[in-house]
Amino acid sequence: MTTHGPVLGAEESAAVTGTVLVGLALVLIAAFLFSAAAKRVRQPAVMGEIVAGIALGPSLLGLLPGDLPGLLFPPEARPYLEVLAQLGLVLFMFGVGYQLSLSHVKGVGRHIALVSFGSVALPFVMGAALAVLLHPWLDRSQLKTDGMLGPALFLGAAMSITAFPVLARIIVERGLQKHRVGAMALVSAAIQDVIAWTVLAAVVTVVSVSGLWSLGRTVGGALAFGLLLLLVVRPALAWLLAPQRPWAGNAPTVHVVLCSGLLASAWITDEIGLHAVFGAFLFGAVAPRRHIDATAPEVPERIDQTSLLLLPVFFTVTGLSVDLAGLGPQGVVMVLATVAVACAGKFLGAMGAARLCGSGGRESTVLGILLNARGLTELVVLNVGLGLGALDSRLFTAMVVMALLTTLMTGPLLSRFPLDAEPVPAPASRPVKHAGKDAAR
Repeated sequence: MTTHGPVLGAEESAAVTGTVLVGLALVLIAAFLFSAAAKRVRQPAVMGEIVAGIALGPSLLGLLPGDLPGLLFPPEARPYLEVLAQLGLVLFMFGVGYQLSLSHVKGVGRHIALVSFGSVALPFVMGAALAVLLHPWLDRSQLKTDGMLGPALFLGAAMSITAFPVLARIIVERGLQKHRVGAMALVSAAIQDVIAWTVLAAVVTVVSVSGLWSLGRTVGGALAFGLLLLLVVRPALAWLLAPQRPWAGNAPTVHVVLCSGLLASAWITDEIGLHAVFGAFLFGAVAPRRHIDATAPEVPERIDQTSLLLLPVFFTVTGLSVDLAGLGPQGVVMVLATVAVACAGKFLGAMGAARLCGSGGRESTVLGILLNARGLTELVVLNVGLGLGALDSRLFTAMVVMALLTTLMTGPLLSRFPLDAEPVPAPASRPVKHAGKDAAR
């Protein structure tokens, strides 16, 4: 980490270290308590951790006298927390890429393809249109992009997201993994993962460039890195981690290879103008899962557990940027508008496409409810947008509230639309198995 400010003295450094350690302890305790409460009300544990992060910020703790968020997380400690948050995020995105399997998306037919496209395209268009309408209310001093293109593209991409890991957890907990609707939702969400991250990478490229040279550098760098991963890194990893190698099954060796590779990939995509999460995600996608699962299956689990330890820090850093009390009348309108557009886009896109393909009303409704869940994936996208200056703090807060509400409402809405038992083989068996764990995201 490069420092641009004055070098801290020994005493100041020790004080900051102590502040960071105490802050970390508080974050982990709050995340544990809130996640336990979330599970008691049949919500995914990650939702409790997200709420805990927001509660530690100005939205709740900040309402008490004494500026507690500033006292517990002072400005000099926040850069260190942000580094830990980014580390947790890239480790998590490696896991998302590692668990993403495209094998179950092949030959899924017109039904799944149409549902996937409808539940991405309609929310994107509606989100972009909403950004145009809200643009006069945005704080220009917080935006780093000129005009409406940046906010429109980012809001459209954010509205299109379905949180595949959280969705898989909900489907398993509800016993829908072997039902036709659950299988369709998982496959559609997997396809949407590919589409959404591709679209987001394109949006980041468009928003972050400052000219034709910068655009060419970012696009060329992204294409070159993608080809490097596919043509060089993937075969090299397959050879290096093959079961017949003398070091096969040596967990420390596999751990070092994967961690150094994902961190280097995150750095490369950050350097070429994309966010670090893309590099970690892509490295996870090209990692030879069959070899790793056969020889050292505990290594991805360790990386996942490390990300779960650090993700509450990411939620807290996010929560420090969320100020519900500072929304004001216009901010409340933003919240209502984003929630309405998000729900309408996903429900109508998924339900309409399913109905066109011959699904019944209740089945189409449940599919729309499932694909409306956003969760942690949405927060990743929103933090990218906030960091690039495509969103201001009020719109960021409104979108975070939308992500929470659309995920929290999934369980209660599913209870209102029970399905008759109709088991079918689930095409996304690997992601379901992973998501069924207690710490699944």
